[in-house]
Amino acid sequence: MPISIDTIIARLGGPDATARLTGVGTEAIRKWRQAQAIPSRHWPVIARATGLSLTDLDPASPTSPDQSSPAPGGSTTGIPMPDARPDGATAALVLADGTILWGKGFGAFTQKPALGEICFSTGMSGYQETLTDPSFAGQIITFTFPHIGNVGTTPEDDEASRIAALGLVTKEDLTEPANWRATESLDAWLKAQGVPGIAGIDTRSLTLKIRDHGAQTAALYFPENGQFDLPALQDATRAWPGLEGMDLAKTVTCNAPYTWSESVWEWPKGTRPAPENRRKVVAVDYGAKRNILRCLVAAGCDVTVVPATTTAEEILALKPAGVFLSNGPGDPAATAEYAVPAIQGVLNAGLPLFGICLGHQLLARALGGKTYKLARGHRGANQPVKDLGTGRVEITSQNHGFAVDADSLPDDAHVTHVSLFDGSNEGLASDRFPAFSVQYHPEASPGPSDSFYLFERFVALIDAHGSKD
Repeated sequence: MPISIDTIIARLGGPDATARLTGVGTEAIRKWRQAQAIPSRHWPVIARATGLSLTDLDPASPTSPDQSSPAPGGSTTGIPMPDARPDGATAALVLADGTILWGKGFGAFTQKPALGEICFSTGMSGYQETLTDPSFAGQIITFTFPHIGNVGTTPEDDEASRIAALGLVTKEDLTEPANWRATESLDAWLKAQGVPGIAGIDTRSLTLKIRDHGAQTAALYFPENGQFDLPALQDATRAWPGLEGMDLAKTVTCNAPYTWSESVWEWPKGTRPAPENRRKVVAVDYGAKRNILRCLVAAGCDVTVVPATTTAEEILALKPAGVFLSNGPGDPAATAEYAVPAIQGVLNAGLPLFGICLGHQLLARALGGKTYKLARGHRGANQPVKDLGTGRVEITSQNHGFAVDADSLPDDAHVTHVSLFDGSNEGLASDRFPAFSVQYHPEASPGPSDSFYLFERFVALIDAHGSKD
């Protein structure tokens, strides 16, 4: 007879002990409890530690003869599911906790469900920039703002070569574009890139669920034939391992080095001319947004972008005056396996270094700090951050599900910025190396330019370092 997940965790000594034994974070343990299932790869070590059998650990095993038949709607998980969708529903959003939300599909049909972590973004604009931000790889985005689609899409607003998010969730049907810059509707753009969406969802209720109970796995399914296998979708959400331990930077990084010379937009002129005096900077691409590269150029950098797996020796061979660490998706602990040795090599060479988002987390780990998974993450363009050095508050754009543990930083590093929402770390600087980083996105212009000084600070650090050589 299968034993409850809570009982198994208690036998192992609680969530912290279970996390240590299985090599996962406590956020993963929370998700096991939420889904009432433990991924099968952990069964052997748990069985050895507790003396339980695999039958005890298998959630598919019937708890009694009366429960061996499917629950209402055909579920084999014990969670009732409706076997008939509402009139007009063409898509479904299935959550790991058993919630099923019916809606109207748009964008591309799905042959397989879009399966990943469900999150929400509170930005009132910039849906195209959000969808193409590589940091959203592995995630389905719930937009809290209701009017999605109203400005259409244009290639000029892409942050990467294609959409990174797995899908999107909206309250209202997509709005037709009403903007002179639009070259294509959002629906057509999604279809062309094979990305599905679902409308008609109570996004306020969904956002509150994520806020109160944390992010969880979801499956967005929009089948062309209109057929839904709800138990299979539920099983898929329970089997997906989650973002902890997942290295996604390799899936979004560039394949080969390239140079970037375009500066920031300056309407109605187009792009601002790049400064004549430019410092050679290598930008390590863990999922870099294009506007970050534009800001580096505008601040006076001659930018060469290299793949995420580039070694310290390869970076130094390019003879840069400074190194930039980009944003990106996934668990920094996983990406750190190859990124930290490269970063430490750059630090030991004495080169000025600046990191953003995932780059911030990787710098922290390279300095000896730790990172952890946030319960619900920070996503949106209205996040207040305090600069502890100046006392100034910046309105920032953010997109991250992991954070730096400020208490884990070494004595020769200090916190520079904090979130005014939850007090989490938003910036650090090394006292030993010419290196600093921030968790938020200073290139995204929510303030609209509160944080551009960080790019100028990086250039000033390069110049100061050069004057000492």
